[in-house]
Amino acid sequence: MQILIRNIDRKLTEAEIHELFTKYGKVISFTLVMDEKTGLSKGFGFAEMPNFDEASKAISELNGRKIESSALRVKRAANSSVSKKRG
Repeated sequence: MQILIRNIDRKLTEAEIHELFTKYGKVISFTLVMDEKTGLSKGFGFAEMPNFDEASKAISELNGRKIESSALRVKRAANSSVSKKRG
C-alpha cells in the first residue's frame, strides 16, 4: 500500500520518517519530497508498505500524531493499488 504523509515538520529527515514507519512493519520505500530550488523538505512524502494490515496500523496510529512541531496527516495514497483492490 502506498501511504501519503503530510504536515511533516521540515526539520525531520527522510531517515527519521522512514524509521518511524518501520516500527509498524516492512517499508519498501520512503520518499520525502524536496524543493528543487532550496533543497529543503516540502513537508510531505510517500511510504510504501507491502503488508495491508501493517500499513493500516501505521496509518491509524500515526495520523494526528505530533512529531516535533507538526501533527502528521497520514492516509492511503489515492493511487495505491492495494487500496483500489480492498475498497
